[in-house]
Amino acid sequence: MYSPLPPSSKTVLQILDSGGAMTHKDLVQKSKLAPRTVRYALKKLKERQLIVEKFNFRDARQIIYQNKPQQANPVPQVPA
Repeated sequence: MYSPLPPSSKTVLQILDSGGAMTHKDLVQKSKLAPRTVRYALKKLKERQLIVEKFNFRDARQIIYQNKPQQANPVPQVPA
């Protein structure tokens, strides 16, 4: 089983929840955490598959992070 998320990961996840997709630099500015701390938080969130990385077409040197879309659980059909 997973250990609890570190506080930095929770902070980054909340920022992505409220602000949408962002680059590492954006997350550092919004969270006021050190760049290394944000990288660690993103690593932990990726390990748990809570976020996804997207290619940034405006600047190929940067990655855009966003929350993983929640998949709707289909309701099983009961035969009549």
